[in-house]
Amino acid sequence: MHIPEGVLSAPVLAGGAALTVAGTAMGLRHLDVEKIPRVGVMAAAFFVASLVYVPAGLSSVHLILNGLAGLLLGWAVFPALLVALFLQAVLYHFGGLTTLGVNTFTMAFPGLLCYWLWGRLLGCRPVWSVAGAFAAGALAVFFAGVLVASALFLSGEAFMEAAGGLLIAHVPIMIVEGLICVFVVGFLRKVKPQMLPRTRETLR
Repeated sequence: MHIPEGVLSAPVLAGGAALTVAGTAMGLRHLDVEKIPRVGVMAAAFFVASLVYVPAGLSSVHLILNGLAGLLLGWAVFPALLVALFLQAVLYHFGGLTTLGVNTFTMAFPGLLCYWLWGRLLGCRPVWSVAGAFAAGALAVFFAGVLVASALFLSGEAFMEAAGGLLIAHVPIMIVEGLICVFVVGFLRKVKPQMLPRTRETLR
C-alpha cells in the first residue's frame, strides 16, 4: 500500500505529514526502555514482510502486519513504521520521502485503532482472544486500504478506480494477516503474556 511520489496533492501530503508527526510524538512519549526491543523487532518484521509483494492486476499486494504491530506496540506503532518506511524509501525506493507522512499514517493509525478496539480481548478467554486477534489483523489491512483510497480520492477523482481495485486486491491479505495475528497472539499467551495489551485480566 505504498503510495509513490507524484500522485497525491500538496494538501493531502501536508495533512498526512502533520498527522504522522503528531502520532510519532505520542508514540515516543509512550515509549519506555523495555518496549524498545519490541519496537525494533516489529519494525524489522514490517520492513521485510512488505518488501515481498505479489502482482495483482494493475497493482500489487504484500503483507503489512500493521494490526499485529498495533496490538503489540500501541502508540509506538507510529515511530516503528515510520523508521521502516523511511528505510524502504531510501534503500529500495518503495513509496517516497514526500509521501512518507501519508504512508506512515495510513498504515500505523489502523494498527492503533485495532489496539483500541480489540486489544482488551487478548487477555480474555481463548475464543475471545482468537476473535480479537483475527479482527485486528484483518481489519487493520481494510482500514489502511480505506485510508489509502481516501488519500487518492482527495487528490483527484481519477484515482477512484485504482483505489477500489486496491481494496479488492487486499481481501486475501486481510485473511492471511488475520490468521498470522491469531497464531502470534496464541503463542504469546503461552510464553510471554505480558507482551499483550491489558493482560491484567485472568487468562482462561
